[in-house]
Amino acid sequence: MEPAVTDSSADRTGADLVDEAKSRVKQISATDAIRYRDDDTIYLDVREANEWNLGHVPGAMHIPRGTLEGKVEGMIPRDRKVVIYCASGNRSALAADTMQQMGYADVASMSGGFRGWADSGGQVDS
Repeated sequence: MEPAVTDSSADRTGADLVDEAKSRVKQISATDAIRYRDDDTIYLDVREANEWNLGHVPGAMHIPRGTLEGKVEGMIPRDRKVVIYCASGNRSALAADTMQQMGYADVASMSGGFRGWADSGGQVDS
């Protein structure tokens, strides 16, 4: 009988996965994200529909994190600059990491998420 092989990746927590994603993606502050509003930047909200309905960045696109891989290619060209946000910055980091793996070259996760946006004086649509 061969000894069991342990897979250290099986011991990672959800927080570990988020931390790893954050280490691989560009993160920008809500203040910087507000400043980009004049650029040709796509804002992508990856929160759930009920969160989106409570308020979102004006003009943002909405693709919940759980459906990102299946929908993003049909909605956002790979050569566009994308700022991704969620409620606090965790799901957006995972989404940015995924999009980079899919070939999106200019993506960033908004640290602090939508809460940071609103707290920094960013406009909100409902």
